[in-house]
Amino acid sequence: MKKIPETDAIFARLAEVNPAADADPTVLRMSVDAKARVLLGRFSRGGRSRIPVEALDHDFRTAPTVTPLGVFLPVVNETYLYFIQGPLTADAIADVIELTWRQVAPRFPTVQTLHLNLDNGPENHSRRTQFMQRLTQLADTYHLTMQLAYYPPYHSKYNPIERVWGVLEQHWNGSLLDSLAAVLAFARTMLYKQSAPIVQHIQRTYATGVKLTAKAMAALEARLEREPDLEKYFVRIAPLAA
Repeated sequence: MKKIPETDAIFARLAEVNPAADADPTVLRMSVDAKARVLLGRFSRGGRSRIPVEALDHDFRTAPTVTPLGVFLPVVNETYLYFIQGPLTADAIADVIELTWRQVAPRFPTVQTLHLNLDNGPENHSRRTQFMQRLTQLADTYHLTMQLAYYPPYHSKYNPIERVWGVLEQHWNGSLLDSLAAVLAFARTMLYKQSAPIVQHIQRTYATGVKLTAKAMAALEARLEREPDLEKYFVRIAPLAA
């Protein structure tokens, strides 16, 4: 029997698990990813602005770049956008997953599993020790099963959150993004699927290079249920019994 190429096998499995998650009231699917860093400056986007940028009620120190992190909930067409200054890390990605769940949990009382669509970026792939530790902690803290479903390398464009980034890029194209305040204002006025996103600036500065020792990761690996033949792409983390 001819072996199915890995990429085809991953997409075939995604075609099964994603619709199943959306149809199950005990599961909530989250599409999670970061956009490329946005350069801030007076001459950003040609130094023009299509719309007035309304001042916010806090002063933000201008920084060279800001990184958008997004979570999209396909079942309800809701978008949550977070903006960080500084490096993108496993802890930043885990934090936005937790922040989103805390915001929506009261509306999903039957949910027992978070089904996460992710790409295979360096900070959130399933062999990234700090990321897997943080998700295991989330599972235990909130008594949720974490179900990871990754898109194959070079195919992250199929992750639903990527369409949000395309709309955001069109929304602020040609505009002056000279400050964090301007970026947040544009993000808040974007519409995706006729709805404005929930936008938040994360003020924490994340440390890079955080990882587990080989011994600690070996102990953590015992908690991870990896799908045979697609071990890197489909992982289940069950919470500890109460």
